[in-house]
Parts: sequence; C-alpha cells; structure tokens
Amino acid sequence: MVSKMYKEMYSRWLAANLDDPDLKPELESIQNDDAAIQDRFAVALKFGTAGLRGVIGAGTNRMNVYVVRQATQGLANWVKTQGGTQTVAISYDSRIKSDVFAKVAAGVFAANGVKVNIWPVLMPVPTVSFATRYLHTSAGVMVTASHNPGKYNGYKVYGADGCQITTEAAAEILAEIEKLDIFADVKTSDFEAGVTSGNIQYIPDEVYTAFVNEVKNQSVLFGEEVNKDVAIVYSPLNGTGLKPVTRTLKEMGYTNITVVKEQEQPDGNFPTCPYPNPEIKEAMALGMEYAKKCNADLLLATDPDCDRVGIAVKNKAGEYELLTGNQTGMLLLDYICNQRVKHGKMPADPVMVKTIVTMDMGEQIATHYGLRTINVLTGFKFIGEQIGKLEKQGRADSYVFGFEESYGYLTGSYVRDKDGVDGAYMICEMFSYYATKGISLLDKLDELYKTYGYCLNTLHSYEFDGSAGFAKMQSIMQAFRGNIKAFGGKKVVKLLDYAYGLDGLPKSEVLKFLLEDNCSIVVRPSGTEPKLKIYISVSAENREAAEKVECEIVKDAEKWFA
Repeated sequence: MVSKMYKEMYSRWLAANLDDPDLKPELESIQNDDAAIQDRFAVALKFGTAGLRGVIGAGTNRMNVYVVRQATQGLANWVKTQGGTQTVAISYDSRIKSDVFAKVAAGVFAANGVKVNIWPVLMPVPTVSFATRYLHTSAGVMVTASHNPGKYNGYKVYGADGCQITTEAAAEILAEIEKLDIFADVKTSDFEAGVTSGNIQYIPDEVYTAFVNEVKNQSVLFGEEVNKDVAIVYSPLNGTGLKPVTRTLKEMGYTNITVVKEQEQPDGNFPTCPYPNPEIKEAMALGMEYAKKCNADLLLATDPDCDRVGIAVKNKAGEYELLTGNQTGMLLLDYICNQRVKHGKMPADPVMVKTIVTMDMGEQIATHYGLRTINVLTGFKFIGEQIGKLEKQGRADSYVFGFEESYGYLTGSYVRDKDGVDGAYMICEMFSYYATKGISLLDKLDELYKTYGYCLNTLHSYEFDGSAGFAKMQSIMQAFRGNIKAFGGKKVVKLLDYAYGLDGLPKSEVLKFLLEDNCSIVVRPSGTEPKLKIYISVSAENREAAEKVECEIVKDAEKWFA
C-alpha cells in the first residue's frame, strides 16, 4: 500500500508542470532509483512546534515551493479561525531559496485574504518575533534552518504573542495541512501583484529601529562608565547578523570591530563553514585566525538566523579559548544579577528560566541573587512561553534572564525567542565592564567555579540519517530505558523519563539519569535534526578529574548504541 502510494506520488510530480526549474531534473535523475524515490515521497516533512525543516529538493519529504505553499495554506486556514487582525509577519535568512520560499508564502497568504508584512531584506529570527508583537499580527513566519548545513531549509511559525507555536496550535495547523492536496487545494498569487495591491506590505524601517532600540535598552550599566574601545572580531557566518549586530554595537559605542571578510556577506552555501553553528569549533576557526591576526580582545560569531552567539577570549598564555553556551550563559546571568542588585534594579519576585539540559550551576547563581528558577523542556519556545505567562499576570518585568546550553540567550521580554543581537551586545558590555576592572571572562569563570564548585558540561551528537536512522534512534531510546545501573562507574540514583510528563512539563522524548556525586546524563533525539544528543554534567574537584569521569560516562553511554 505504502509502496504503491509513494510511487504514485512520484509519478504525479514527474508528470506535473512544475514551476521550480530545479525540481524536474532532480526527479528525472532518480527514475530508476527506488530508494531515492522512497526517501523523497514515502513520507511528508512533519509539521510541528518547530514548523518544517528538511533538505532542499523535490518531493513531499523535502523543502520546496510546493511543500511551503501547502504548509502556508494550512497556516492561513488556521489563522482565519483565530480572530485578531488576520495579518502575518514574514522574514527569511541567507539560505538557498529562503527569499523564494518567503515570497511564495506571502503569495499564498495574500490569495487567502491574509494581509502580509514582510521584511524588505533578510533579517534575524528575533525580528519576526518582534514584528509579530509590534505590528499585532496573527502569526509570524521565519524561513530558516537555523545552523543546519547548507543543504537544509525550514519554516518556523510564531503565534500572535511572538512565541513559537504551542504543541496544540501545531497539531491544529498540521490537521489543516493534512486535509490539502499539495497541488489542487492551495491558493496562490503573484508576490509583486500583492505588493502593488497593498495586500503584501514591506515592514517599515521604524520597526527595525524600534527592535534595535529595545536591544540597546537591555544595558545594565545604569550610568557606569566602561572602556568600549575593546578590539572585537565578529563573524555573521554568512547569515543575517551583519547589519543588526554591527549597528547595535556601533550605536552603543563599540566601534573597534573587524568583520571576518569571507563570512561577512549572506551566502547560503556557507563556503568556509559547512556547519555554520557557533557551537562547533570548525565554524569558529576562521574567526579565531582573524582574532590572532588582529590581536583581538573578543571574538563573536552568530549563526545564520542570528539567534545564537558563540565567543572566544584570550587566556593567560595568549591563546584564544572558546567558551561553551553554558559558560557564557552563567557569566551573563551573574553579571546582569550583580548589576541589578548593585543599582537597586532587581524586580520583585525575579525569575530566571533555563532548559532542563542547561547547566544546573545556573540555578545556584540565580538562587544566590534571590531569583526563582523555572526549568523547562529543551527549546527556547518554552522559555518564551514562561515570559508570556508572566506577562499575562502583569509581571513581565519579573523576567531577568533566560538561556539554554545551545548558545541561546535573552535578557528582556521584548521578544519571545533567543536573540543573537541581544546576546552579542550584552556579551560586549559584560566583557568591557570586567576589562575596565582588569578582569578577564576566564578569571570571572574561575571565580564562579570557586564559589559554586567545578562543573563540566558536554554535548555529544550522533547522526542518524533517513527513515532507517529515525528507527535506530527510537530503538536506542528504548535501550536506555532498560534498567541501567551505572555510567562510567557512577551509580544511577534516579531516572527521570519525561515521556510521561514530569514537573508539570509537556510529554517529551527525554531521559535524564541523575548519577551519584552530582553528575547526570541526558539523552534525547533532536527536534530539528536527524541526531541523537547526549548531555553530560560532571561535578569534580577540577577540570582534569571531571574530564576523566566524563570520558568514562561517554564510553558507557555509547555501548547502548549497538
């Protein structure tokens, strides 16, 4: 039955008069390759809370104009049931076909009577969340695949609150999408005609300026003077960050900026960083070279959709050292809290929000400053959701900071997603503040470890491509549920299985093993990539001892992959 269906669907696409010239040659090239046909047509890209994400190409299991149109028709149908303004905000990143997919989506919305506000140029993720709120639209769309390799693209959806859609909303939109024939049931219209008629409008520059001003307002110097003439090397990794990041920094007095030339301009092929993810050392390598050449004080890099930021600083030997997302997040949390307390700017009932895979030391720092910590599932949308709950109670100002180990930070409630522009700016401010006092970020980090105890946090990712890979990941997750007694000689004290819903959190395919001596291991499949992720946290006397334990835990964990 399935076999016949995917072959029928392939034949239908092959016979269709497709208006994307790249699709027909790809379909013709796989005519005698059943595995390739099955991979493209046996399933459809699944729409969830993260929207769509997949390899660009032909078929229902690929990102292309037809899959985008179908998803947009389903979203338009849902928007029309939600009341409100019946409008949307759209942005797109530098990826291959991002601009095409954004305009195709705009044409579908316009054909359905949903008015479109679209950024006139590529813009970061946080600007969609911001525009959705600022313009009071019913929904927002960001065409991006974040930090995935260049062959991917995606389609993220935001609700009227500027937060990524909830599980319930995603299910309702998916139900609308699944009712539609991908060719026959989608209304389309010409983008330029929509602009002429006014059904599609470009978002005015005042909205961009308002966003930048909100980022600038996140400063916690409160009138203190710092040396802003720090030498900064910045890479947008060929993405959307160049203009908003450099504009914000320059307007706030950080003008000594060298941009990595090869990664400056938008380029969806990512020629110098095949994995444009600031979490990965290779993506930061060119920036590190520039930092050495320029004798920079600080290296910053944002991912293609500019919602994550990675950094490197000089150690005592004069070598550049990358900081992890956990380390940067802890430093920012401590800096912001210290400044707010010092200047009497800490709100009543202050709150810090982090994900369950993010370093537990964050909670210790928060407690020290009198903040309440809210732990949420992996994904910044859950942090945004908590800000929304505070806002409904009239307490949005209680939100002080939110972060996740995957290099996502947000210091204010002006958007509901992680913001690499805000992250980059606040890191520069924090760096300058300490540098003015003769303190490096690594010195400050050591001070935090002395106060709260040394803790090593690592992430290991394992790729499992295609439908066979997905099945393998499921079997591995089941194997981890098999009454494991210890990892790396550390006894399992407790297993938290979030598949059943724990601590008031939604059900999620996440396992957290609490080990003796304040160690832990978390296992989960990625929600956006064909990867299984293992997060390890080890408390120990020092780094050397922690690394030894971590190595043994990894070895034991990998045995369950067999």
